[in-house]
Amino acid sequence: MTGAALEAVRARRSWSKVTAEAPTRAELLTLVAAAARVADHSNLRPWRLIELRGEDRERLGRAIAKADGDTKPSSKPLRAPLLIAVVASYQKSGKVPRWEQEAVASGVAHMLSLLLDEAGWGVIWRTGHYTRAKAVAKAHGLEKNEELLGWLYVGGKPAGARTGRRKAVDARKLLTRMPKSKKDAAAAAAERAASQEAAVEPDLQP
Repeated sequence: MTGAALEAVRARRSWSKVTAEAPTRAELLTLVAAAARVADHSNLRPWRLIELRGEDRERLGRAIAKADGDTKPSSKPLRAPLLIAVVASYQKSGKVPRWEQEAVASGVAHMLSLLLDEAGWGVIWRTGHYTRAKAVAKAHGLEKNEELLGWLYVGGKPAGARTGRRKAVDARKLLTRMPKSKKDAAAAAAERAASQEAAVEPDLQP
């Protein structure tokens, strides 16, 4: 089985270190529009993204410091030239629960990270306890119905960087079948036992 999407997913990795290059806003808009095609029950669009560049990152560093009770601004937001804050923007719905709306926002972030990686950019999704801090929420201008799910740190892929390594996944352990009912399980066990007895029964034909 082959395909561009399959190969892109297989090739992706998280880039903890990136260069000072970053996609333009125009490039980003194209990728965000594509990422928005994730499954979205009732088409609620329960998400939004916030673009942080330049001094925006320094403001975030001060907000993180305030959340942690530090006097020195955090330098973490300066690790990449572009940060994309992922926001779950919950909508009122009698059909779509809160957890499902958060899943949509997470899906957009993951899809965007794949698209950025495939476009040649280094990406890593960073979180932290301060994503729920009031100071950080205020810095991002979040509303009462919104929560921060972290940031995509985006930049250029360093030349000569080692290929990321991940342990192969045994999909057979993660893709299973629906468990049988007790009645069906008992019938299947009886059938197996009968077949085993038939296999060892001596041949009585003359």
